[in-house]
Amino acid sequence: MVKGFRQIASLTTISRVFGLIRDTAFSHFFGAGWLMTAWTMGFKIPNLARRLFGEGAAAASFIPVYTQQLHEDPQQAKKLASTVVTVIFVLLAVIAIIGELLIWGYYKFFDTNLGTQLGLTLSAVMLPYMIFICVVALLSGILQVHKHFAAPAAAPIVLNIFIITSLLLSGWLLKIPPQTQVFWVATAVILAGLAQIVIQIPPLAKAGVSIRPAWQVRSESFKKIIILMGPMILGLTVTQINTLADDLIALGLSNEQGYPLDYGAVSYLYYAQRLYQFPLGVLGISLATAIFPVMSAAAAKNDTDTLIATISKGIKAAVFVALPATAGLFLVGTILVSVIFEHGKFTPENTAVTSRTLVFYALGLSGYFAQQVTMRAFYSIQNSKLPAITALIAVFVNVVLNLILIWPMGTAGLALSTAICSYLQVIILVFMLKKQFGSIILDGLGQTLTKTIIAAVIMWIAGAILMFLMRNLPNVRFFNIIRLAVVVPVAVSVYFIAAKAMKMPEISLITGQKKSEKIAN
Repeated sequence: MVKGFRQIASLTTISRVFGLIRDTAFSHFFGAGWLMTAWTMGFKIPNLARRLFGEGAAAASFIPVYTQQLHEDPQQAKKLASTVVTVIFVLLAVIAIIGELLIWGYYKFFDTNLGTQLGLTLSAVMLPYMIFICVVALLSGILQVHKHFAAPAAAPIVLNIFIITSLLLSGWLLKIPPQTQVFWVATAVILAGLAQIVIQIPPLAKAGVSIRPAWQVRSESFKKIIILMGPMILGLTVTQINTLADDLIALGLSNEQGYPLDYGAVSYLYYAQRLYQFPLGVLGISLATAIFPVMSAAAAKNDTDTLIATISKGIKAAVFVALPATAGLFLVGTILVSVIFEHGKFTPENTAVTSRTLVFYALGLSGYFAQQVTMRAFYSIQNSKLPAITALIAVFVNVVLNLILIWPMGTAGLALSTAICSYLQVIILVFMLKKQFGSIILDGLGQTLTKTIIAAVIMWIAGAILMFLMRNLPNVRFFNIIRLAVVVPVAVSVYFIAAKAMKMPEISLITGQKKSEKIAN
């Protein structure tokens, strides 16, 4: 588990760094106005598919069943893999065609403004990416079962490189106007999807897996995957669904008067989401991705003791990495937004709104992290219904809170609602885990939580002192970069020193020391 986590986290860090560069380019060329809103909404459907399948339901429903089949009948497992990839490809191709027709119909028969027209056109261009990224997700799930994590974790890097290249080439070299430039980026997304598939093929061949067209849809294992997948789509992607609800409500309530929101609201949410999702992707999803095959293997062997121990350690590890990430965003969030986004068309006023929104998203990091582990705990035992029920509850509460909090708090209210609902879902899931496995599932959590809070507070104080000492430096980009270059590494070092002094075993997730065996076993 530890080796897989470190490998995934390392590559995901590279991907997220490229993602920040990508979003820096977006803010420079598109700013935070209607054009960025059109791009954000245009990419929303294919990007949601990426999150649903790349980080969610396809792999989550496939991995436990494929693991069990591989344990019982390796040859049948290969046929199962080919069948699932074939069926998903055909199904999504049909959905994409229907989607193209619906977009064309809406565009032709309804009177829409320029921003909506542009968003619809961009969605139509990028809709095929939904097919490619879902195939990548399934191939990645196969590789993860075979203990290969590098190629799956590298796939997002490819997407970011293609987008960045298209932005810089079209914007700086060719001097293309922004309203045309967005179509270069949309085309780059499609090409990236194809490239992401290609990089999965060599490791699959090395693992002895060859994907061929197959249609054994009547096998019990395939039926089990389909039955699991539906609820998993809702369960694993509740945070993404809630952020989509944030965007749609923001879009619907934006107006020229700016109350409750102005036309840049969706862009503010987009930029804030990119920053809080950095630690979520690097640490939270990496942890859940690495731990899921371990839980699935234990469940397939009916090894309840190992399953319980792994779930317990996963929850504690989620707390260990989430709390300092929250403290860090509280500490440097505004400076981070300024350094990464405040240039070109992105103004200081945009920075103020985005950083305030980011703070409230950051409040939910521990919830977002724990969601990934607790839901996969149920999926490892092939129970996808309960997480789906909790997701429905969370989505309903989120929409209600959105409509209440948006008036006094603006986009920050939408972010706070999403954070609250993450904890609501985790509380329900943990309660049900205790009911199924007993209170042993939370053994040591109180001690881990206490020590983590102490270490995070010490880290924050150290960072705050450094920020105070640098308070007289000019508030410009160059000196803000210096602030980050000093504060971030010192704060991280202080956190790990404090954790090591308190002998927290979770520190081995990062250091990879021999104590990691205690976490993995």
